[in-house]
Amino acid sequence: MEEDSHLEGGENNREIEIAPALIAVHPTQDSVAVAVGSDLRVFDLRTDCGVSLVDDSVEPFHKDSVRAIRYSANGKLFVSAGDDKLVKIWSTDTWRCISSVSSEKRVSAVSISNDGLYVCFADKFGVVWVVDIHDLDVNGALSNRKAAPLLAHYCSIITRLEFSPDGCFIVSADRDFKIRVIVFLVWFLCFRRSLWKGLMKYKAFALVIHSEFVSSLAFICSKDLPQGFLLSGSGDSTVRLWDITSGSLLDTCEVGSQAALSESDGSGESCCAVTDLCAIQDSNFVAVAIQGLQEIILLGCDFSSKTLSVAKVVSITEENFIPTSMGSSSAGELLWFVTGISKLRDADHKSLARLKVVSGLRKKGHPESPDQHKPVVLGDEEIPGSQKLLEKLQGSLSIDQSVFSAAAEAIKTAMCNLLIKKQYPTESREWRKRTRNDRKAKQ
Repeated sequence: MEEDSHLEGGENNREIEIAPALIAVHPTQDSVAVAVGSDLRVFDLRTDCGVSLVDDSVEPFHKDSVRAIRYSANGKLFVSAGDDKLVKIWSTDTWRCISSVSSEKRVSAVSISNDGLYVCFADKFGVVWVVDIHDLDVNGALSNRKAAPLLAHYCSIITRLEFSPDGCFIVSADRDFKIRVIVFLVWFLCFRRSLWKGLMKYKAFALVIHSEFVSSLAFICSKDLPQGFLLSGSGDSTVRLWDITSGSLLDTCEVGSQAALSESDGSGESCCAVTDLCAIQDSNFVAVAIQGLQEIILLGCDFSSKTLSVAKVVSITEENFIPTSMGSSSAGELLWFVTGISKLRDADHKSLARLKVVSGLRKKGHPESPDQHKPVVLGDEEIPGSQKLLEKLQGSLSIDQSVFSAAAEAIKTAMCNLLIKKQYPTESREWRKRTRNDRKAKQ
């Protein structure tokens, strides 16, 4: 009876584990992708129409919530992954799935090396895996690939993966306040020679400065600093600037206090957690999304003094619009962001999404300088693709305000649950170990 009670609670918790909406933008803004629950939606801006995905793999399309999406640096590949333990690699020329990789556990983050030769993903047990796609033919037959382990965070869910701009490092962040950096090129050479297990511990290091979960990572670069600086956002309301070659903390920006956020949402929990970061291409700006805040904070990075400062706060006038994910491209001055959620209870729309775009972010300098256009939130008719794009990526042009308000409250809870590590009593931990369904089958 006791185990039945545990099981019932576990199943119910799994059932209502809702997924925030995600957005990714093609490097040259050829297309935009949005994931809401298991639904992957793509709009082609070149042809001004929605995309129909083609998936001939054994397990076609995603059957559970998509937790991570990413374009490759050259825009030729797109990767999606999530709770169905599948990592799918798509060709953006045909939008056909060209490889489907199985994970042992649910996937929480993905990244693609800048040369487009490796796909990395992290599972919810804290292991980072790498898939070699050197000879993957984007126009060829479906290819089955296997992943090799890269590093582990030891039972801590990884929240974000990022390759450094020069491809030498891969950086991972987790819910236990840690950022790990590994020399990726050294790992590859050692793996090829079957030596990597003995050398890994000398080629990776951890940065442990945040006092809460690390939710997001981004690199910001300049012509004089092509390798860039690393930025990390956290539940402690800070964005931190790092030199990963030396492991040095360069600056800390208290975005919660500087944006004059409220101290509490009424529940006793802080609502100042950083939920996403997005470096604006060809600028020194970084966009910051804050849990529960209907604004986007723009930070300016001074590369000479190696400091961060709040440059501008862009207000979102639409009621209950709380960004869950952001994206930008090198082709325009636009910042794309989305709010939305899946598995919303007692609603006709089980997956809701609303998309917005900010313009005026391209030039370097301060947003208020005379030669700088002020950042502005575009109206629906001003967004590239206009109504066609919104209908495809949102699922509909309009959403009832009462439903949207309910979704906004659910988003706050979902973002918190995703990032804050759950604490279980000893009895529950033992029961969870006994009833795990993701163990490898004995050969």
